[in-house]
Amino acid sequence: MTDSRLPHVLTLAIIALAAFWLWQVGRVPICACGYVKLWHGETVSSENSQHLTDWYTPSHLIHGLLFYGLLHLTARRLSFAWRLTLATLIEAAWEIVENSETVIERYRSVTIALDYYGDSVLNSVADILAMIAGFFLARILPVWASAALVIFFEAVTTWLIRDGLALNILMLLWPLDAVKAWQAG
Repeated sequence: MTDSRLPHVLTLAIIALAAFWLWQVGRVPICACGYVKLWHGETVSSENSQHLTDWYTPSHLIHGLLFYGLLHLTARRLSFAWRLTLATLIEAAWEIVENSETVIERYRSVTIALDYYGDSVLNSVADILAMIAGFFLARILPVWASAALVIFFEAVTTWLIRDGLALNILMLLWPLDAVKAWQAG
């Protein structure tokens, strides 16, 4: 195998290993409802984070945009393929941590996600692929367009579902009763 293929093979292996790990620790492969939907738009639902895409998919696209920028600044000597491998490793690690019982319980106790029991394996893989899509977008978009996309996704999800990447991080790390009350509507 040539060195130029190695990062691509590793990226695919990281995705496969993350999916295998999640399945091994008890995440359901697909929604317990028994079917797969391209889009599930109801956030207060046991099917949230169980299908291919949902209102949290934009936050994973944002991850890709941000990881590209961060790795462009800090790891410029690495090829695009190796930076993508690193970003995929970070995203896969997040999916594993996010779907641990500790973090799931944290979401349920400090946010309005009372029906959240973790992502399906399919949704986690789709989230990783959304990050990869964001990473590729950041490669071709000018910086201002990437920044505008982050602001757009955050504004739309905050307006429509009262959540988004920034609110998700805030509530996970430093939950505020006022934000929780606002999110509950």
